[in-house]
Amino acid sequence: MLKRRLGKSSIEVSVLGFGAGQIGDIAIEDSKVEHILNSALDNGIDLIDTARGYYSSEERIGKFISHRRDEFILSTKVGYGIEGYQDWSYEIIEAGINEALRILKTDYIDIVFLHSCPSDVITSNGLMDAMDNAVESGKIKIAGYSGENEDLKFAIDTNRFGCIQTSINLFDQRGINSLLPAAIDNNIGIIGRRTL
Repeated sequence: MLKRRLGKSSIEVSVLGFGAGQIGDIAIEDSKVEHILNSALDNGIDLIDTARGYYSSEERIGKFISHRRDEFILSTKVGYGIEGYQDWSYEIIEAGINEALRILKTDYIDIVFLHSCPSDVITSNGLMDAMDNAVESGKIKIAGYSGENEDLKFAIDTNRFGCIQTSINLFDQRGINSLLPAAIDNNIGIIGRRTL
């Protein structure tokens, strides 16, 4: 499988990754999910992308492939949805990373994305401090931003993220020509997500 370096990091990833949103559906049997995840790794796909919002996806990754942790690059997304914490706050970023580490059964996560964080809060509420502290402590390797359009443009312009993730859509390709060149110019890693 062809690999490429992710932005200015030392991380190399397969050009094809596995988006783990679908495996979060509990209607899919565990045995099928285990087979899918291990087959992806066996066939050279070493980027596994999940999120807190993908239902039981993180849990299943931890359950079925954490024993192969040295074989894949792991990304997840944080910023919302933990009871007792305000969405888009320093505390929820910290709690989200710690919770993901526990559920994914790993000591570190390669990339953690702020997941569709509105541009008006990206640089407020200590979000970037929480991400920077997680990098400094070794809990994550790269702080990233996952989103679209004006919010993504703002995130790129801050030059605070080592990686971005955005949709690549056959019918709406505005971001390809208007946003991705700026990320490339700033040596920010790019992970595309195919959408319909």
